[in-house]
Amino acid sequence: MTLNENNLINETSPYLIQHAHNPVNWYAWNEQSLKLAKDENKPIFLSVGYSACHWCHVMAHESFENDEVAKFMNEYFINIKVDREERPDIDDIYQKVCQIATGQGGWPLSIFLTPDQKPFYAGTYFPVLDSYGRPGFGSITRQLAQAWKEKPKDIEKSADNFLATLQKTETIQIPSTPQRSTLDEAAMNLFQLGDPNYGGFGSAPKFPNAANLSFLFRYAKLTGLSKFNEFALKTLNKMAKGGIFDQIGGGFHRYSTDTRWLVPHFEKMLYDNALIPVNYAEAYQITKDPFYLEVLQKTLDYVIREMTFNEGGFYSAYDADSEGVEGKFYVWKKSEIKEILGNDAELFCLYYDVTDGGNWEGNSILCNNINISAVAFHFGISEDKIREILTSCSEKLLHVRSKRIMPGLDDKILTSWNSLMITAFAKGYLVSNNAIYLETAKKCISFIENNLFVNDKLLRTYKNNIAKIDGYLEDYSYFANALLDVFEIEPESKYLDLALKLGFYLVDHFWDSTSSSFFMTSDNHEKLIIRPKSNYDLSLPSGNSVSCFVMIRLYHLTQEPKFLQIATQIMESQAQIAAENPFGFGYLLNAIYIYLQKPTEITIINSENSEICKFLSSTFLPESFIIQIQNKLQLENLVKFPFFKGKTFSEKTTVFVCKDFTCSLPLSTRSEIDSLL
Repeated sequence: MTLNENNLINETSPYLIQHAHNPVNWYAWNEQSLKLAKDENKPIFLSVGYSACHWCHVMAHESFENDEVAKFMNEYFINIKVDREERPDIDDIYQKVCQIATGQGGWPLSIFLTPDQKPFYAGTYFPVLDSYGRPGFGSITRQLAQAWKEKPKDIEKSADNFLATLQKTETIQIPSTPQRSTLDEAAMNLFQLGDPNYGGFGSAPKFPNAANLSFLFRYAKLTGLSKFNEFALKTLNKMAKGGIFDQIGGGFHRYSTDTRWLVPHFEKMLYDNALIPVNYAEAYQITKDPFYLEVLQKTLDYVIREMTFNEGGFYSAYDADSEGVEGKFYVWKKSEIKEILGNDAELFCLYYDVTDGGNWEGNSILCNNINISAVAFHFGISEDKIREILTSCSEKLLHVRSKRIMPGLDDKILTSWNSLMITAFAKGYLVSNNAIYLETAKKCISFIENNLFVNDKLLRTYKNNIAKIDGYLEDYSYFANALLDVFEIEPESKYLDLALKLGFYLVDHFWDSTSSSFFMTSDNHEKLIIRPKSNYDLSLPSGNSVSCFVMIRLYHLTQEPKFLQIATQIMESQAQIAAENPFGFGYLLNAIYIYLQKPTEITIINSENSEICKFLSSTFLPESFIIQIQNKLQLENLVKFPFFKGKTFSEKTTVFVCKDFTCSLPLSTRSEIDSLL
């Protein structure tokens, strides 16, 4: 290390490296730093954040780059920085502590710990001086350092109380049997949270909540009640036309700061741009409206263009800030657009709500509140011509924008988020038939196999040719699910074999039989103050929910009873709380839906008939598993699995539809399949 570097300089996380030149003598979370706290009997200041976090940058600038504050921190604390995306277990534990202490959590997460990692004071962002009704970070550190020196027993007692409360939060509800009424109660409770004007749930800030929208689509199909579809479609329409969607570049920002989806928090996360396109794929299947397909394609194309590592993985995030200003990269002045677009500027500005005064802090966030037909009428030209002009204008602006200083890129590659992206590209291929999407998904699978699957175990994160940190529940479950998504399209036995291996690893190393759920960490993971669990589907689906869905899928392919037993136990352990609090259980409700529906197993033998394949791929069949056998060799390699037994390859495209252990005769026409489904 040089004089201006601290211990983070050798880390691979872009977030940690951002702090490698702070005057704070930061350490990473590791055995050495934890031992140092014990050896010197100093409390730990734990700061958890991520590279695209705006308020993390603010607190870093105000406090961690402040020489006076840093000097005090270095003298009285062991200061540890954690990237929440690398270490979701540490983040989960201490977020729960913060919620216990303050009623809310978030990032930056600021926790003070005893040398044995027990928390005694918690918060999120603190200004450097007392302000905004918050105590200043400088005064907090002084008070806590003094308390540790003068009243260590009081701090230990407080820490023990935190730990006791924390352990209680890990308990599961009383088991109940999932049934149709579970879905009924959940759908009505979720619908009541909806914003009837702008879609989405609750008021500002608004998050996309992709799993909840998928559940409403499924419930509408189950009941025939159109209002659930209409609400989900309204939400997707408003999002796609608002500022949360990058109108010219594609891709979604993390959330909207207002109720109208106009002003986003401008960071772009890989997981949002993996989860949300699945909603638009389903919306396209339901409506056949090309608008939804276009949004999906613009998002996936953005990921290929801006977030893809040349060896096949996907980067994690783009910062909200550029040149120290949030959103600067994405907003426009009308005068700038006039200069770039010339005679087409007025048309473009009318369509995308660009005005002289702007719609946000004197600038314009591109959004769309007017139909193309109205613009066509106003300018007296055809709608097709309008689309042509808008496309040309968008390309010109995107080219100019690409010359601006880019927001910071977090280029680490996470197994779990990459797996979500594989699923998105697989679903995108099904509805668009764009072969590039399928190839992109397969290339990412190969990247994970070659770089993050070592000695039959998944690793969490990759950067600079270094893969590290044992995989978490979400890494295993998301990747197994992604493998099955690609397997359904291109059923090579290697995908199913690996998904099975991961499924058995989950059962052997993550399962907690005493509370019928999976731990977040494996039994050979680093031991923390508790072994955490995560059951809530919020910005990301929980590992338990995805594992449940994976277990259902593996059971139907293999008839291995252990998989169904575990899936059933997860659903029973959480069915009641999911019905009462559906907002946090959208993905699990989707798993309960397919379980109660008893999945329809559709096998296409010899997928040469593109009309049949296209028909099935473009139809909303959320209760179905559809597997497209392309050639005889594929089928021969799969007959060892019960799903494929008794099926023979034929020169003519045939379809088998099986449900509840009963199969149809081989079907060969679209009308036969349609009438049976």
